[in-house]
Amino acid sequence: MTPENVLVETSRLIDGKQTAEDIKVEIAAEVAQRRAAGHKVPHLAAILVGHDGGSETYVRNKVLACERVGFASTLLRYEDDITEAELLAKVAELNEDPEIDGFIVQLPLPRHIDPDKVIEAIRPEKDVDGFHPMNIGRMVAGLPALLPATPSGIVELLARQGIKTSGKHCVVIGRSNIVGTPVSILLAKNLDTANCTVTLCHSRTQNLADICRTADIVVAAIGRPEFVTADMIKPGAVVIDVGTTRVADASKKSGFTLKGDVNFSEVAPLASRITPVPGGVGPMTIAMLLLNTLRAAKGEIHPK
Repeated sequence: MTPENVLVETSRLIDGKQTAEDIKVEIAAEVAQRRAAGHKVPHLAAILVGHDGGSETYVRNKVLACERVGFASTLLRYEDDITEAELLAKVAELNEDPEIDGFIVQLPLPRHIDPDKVIEAIRPEKDVDGFHPMNIGRMVAGLPALLPATPSGIVELLARQGIKTSGKHCVVIGRSNIVGTPVSILLAKNLDTANCTVTLCHSRTQNLADICRTADIVVAAIGRPEFVTADMIKPGAVVIDVGTTRVADASKKSGFTLKGDVNFSEVAPLASRITPVPGGVGPMTIAMLLLNTLRAAKGEIHPK
């Protein structure tokens, strides 16, 4: 079902769920080959602090995805009163554990913990979220790196859906270190799957709607539900919606509904291709996290 039951031709929906499933099938086949050859299966660990509803869901889906592809997985849970020093000690322990090929610390963290300090404490070769400054720096320099999962998932989704990027104008809305900035870099790379002319917009951008209307591809990663409206989209543009915000909805059993950064009901009729929420970018993030874990286990980026 598409968001808000808006009728959109199936051919125009970008099915991130199926594309992610295709990637998982490929990973599972390689893991089976590694097991048959007597190699250790990849092992992903996740640290979850507190009881944020969104984080609980994301981590649960990551654990299920590990099972799907034949990975070993470990979930480490802590209450939100854990000290920064205690969390950093656990990160150091995982860094030294030879059984753990890669691990993540689920964000956001409680306010008393500095997320940058935690990210920098993770060894780059085990940083399967792709957030460590060394991995980001290698990405910018065009060197092999464990790439940020969501940005690389967006690029992979466009490529596997056969959406042409070379020579296209892409507008990225949002400059976060996790999505907006790295995806702008990846889409501008001199690669067959990129070669876009990229405009990175943010909270200080003037005439945002005018700029967006010049885009062949719009990537909305601002974290504001339904921010992108019809007057911001050029007819025929490709729209990638990164947002997943829980909005109160008494009609739902869960008490909330997921909203993207794009007003789907307004924008979908204009777009040539569009990602739904959920079922678009989200599944790709998990698929690329698994791919990073496999690459880490193989020592492809940072040889062991």
